[in-house]
Amino acid sequence: MSIIEKAVDKAGLTGQELEGAPDRDETIGAAPSFSQGKPLPDKPMSTSNEAGLRKRDSFKGTQERVEIDWGRLAQMGFVTPSDVNTKTIEEYRNIKRPLVYNAFGAGSIGIARSNLILVTSSVPGEGKTFTAINLALSIANERDKKVLLIDADVARPSVSKTLGINSPSRLGLIDYLENENVDYADIELLTNMQGLRIIPAGKLHKYSTELLSSNKMVLFAEELSNRYPDRIVIFDSPPLLAATQGEVLAKLVGQVVLVVEAEKTLQSMVMESVNKLSVCDVVLLVFNKTLISLSDGYYYGYGYGQYASN
Repeated sequence: MSIIEKAVDKAGLTGQELEGAPDRDETIGAAPSFSQGKPLPDKPMSTSNEAGLRKRDSFKGTQERVEIDWGRLAQMGFVTPSDVNTKTIEEYRNIKRPLVYNAFGAGSIGIARSNLILVTSSVPGEGKTFTAINLALSIANERDKKVLLIDADVARPSVSKTLGINSPSRLGLIDYLENENVDYADIELLTNMQGLRIIPAGKLHKYSTELLSSNKMVLFAEELSNRYPDRIVIFDSPPLLAATQGEVLAKLVGQVVLVVEAEKTLQSMVMESVNKLSVCDVVLLVFNKTLISLSDGYYYGYGYGQYASN
């Protein structure tokens, strides 16, 4: 039994082995009730509340559009729109299935903000950004689903860099939280994938933890969850044991994906991370870089487990 398997066993998790592919370098008072029911037109959010979110009177359709180089991503091992029946696609079909069920199916009962998903790890280098991007692309490939991918690793943002759309002048999450003159439409990027939109991390800020734990962020998460019933929001979070922001963000979402590098991440680290996530309704574990023996050699894969708090 591997270190990770022992950790899962100790935590009382249940799991099954899934096929997988190699990971890539990580570097590459109460909130108000928002609109419910029918999906609203796909337009920037308009909010006005005590947190100082400025109401947007009109939308002129000036959101920025970015072009993702799918060929480059395919070479890096990511899921792309042109892929059909590859091993990577099958991996993420298995990984996303319980997440989508919890977000939109009967599994969502009792889970607050079930369509908000945080992807994190214990320490850097375990594959959280690779997992967050692939998960977003896999879900966005479905015709009836939309995905908003948010780079919330504000100290070491990787999503924009990995997707090849990084720009030092581009506004992002931190700019929105800090400046009431920055609107939602100023930070959300359209992409050349119909079901996918992105929010970059924004500028580096010495008070990023305070901004992420602010009332404005709570209201923002609440509206993201309720405004578009057909949308999943994925946050790429800082590692739980490397920064405090991950634990702060985990309190705002309904589901957490904890990426664990098999045979390398210490059991004590996994258990400490699980304890930090005890307030979360659902925590799913993805075992990354699991070396499994096959008749024709070896391959890297994913394991999967679930922890549900009471």
